[in-house]
Amino acid sequence: MYISYDYYRIFYYVAKYGNLSQAAKQLLNNQPNMTRAIKNLEAELGCPLFLRTNRGMKLTPEGERLYAHVRIAFEHIEAGEAEITESRTLQTGTVYVAASEVALRCLLLPVLKKFRLLHPGIHIRISNHSTPQAIAALKEGTADIAVVTTPTAPSASLAETPVRPIHEYAVCSPFFKTLTNRQVKLEELLEFPLISLGADTKSFEFYSGFFAAHGLPYHPDIEAFTADQILPMVEADLGIGFVPEEFLEKWSNVCRIDLEEKIPERNVVVIKRKGQPLSVAAKELEKMILAAEK
Repeated sequence: MYISYDYYRIFYYVAKYGNLSQAAKQLLNNQPNMTRAIKNLEAELGCPLFLRTNRGMKLTPEGERLYAHVRIAFEHIEAGEAEITESRTLQTGTVYVAASEVALRCLLLPVLKKFRLLHPGIHIRISNHSTPQAIAALKEGTADIAVVTTPTAPSASLAETPVRPIHEYAVCSPFFKTLTNRQVKLEELLEFPLISLGADTKSFEFYSGFFAAHGLPYHPDIEAFTADQILPMVEADLGIGFVPEEFLEKWSNVCRIDLEEKIPERNVVVIKRKGQPLSVAAKELEKMILAAEK
């Protein structure tokens, strides 16, 4: 059975207000059209839905049963319309961000703070991933945008925009004092234990390539699970690590190593799916991230 949505819409408002003229005013319609729609709906369903009284329109038992279902449907529709309207004005909504740890620390945290101050009604869901995991989450549709560090794997389905360069340094504790207060060749680091992120990360790939570019092997002695674990291990005299400049701000007992071969810059990048528009909230967050250096 196919019955016009407009019939049910008129039925809902007449039942809600119990009055044809008031329902017509809400729908910007007129009473003859409303009456005709109600009669057509009753004919389609084969039963009366209203009793016409001096006090207005009263539901019949059949009308009561129908209204119990129609009311739920229309309240959901109205709630959905209100939610969409509010999200377009950045009053409500949710943004899902897949972020690598380095990108979170080096760029994203102050942007998120500013975004929350400006749009407190928007929920932010951050998933902390390695770069490959963050990109996988984006492809799977569980994230709106990914904020990660290079190197990244090119993909025809994704668009990547550089935001900010990251400067990284080799660091050690005072225990390795022979590496401080002088310029050090990269090959000298091979005489000491090296600390790195795991072999399945882009950071490992980056440093493996850096060492290989100078004809050197890269075989770390210790693999950390997260970037935040590297500096505590360095401070504990476990070896030499490589970390972004931003990570060093609160670590006074860690020394930078003046490498003769400068570590290439990496970049924080924003990645999103091509051909798929972002929600208003996600688009606003992306705009703020891209403007972080301006």
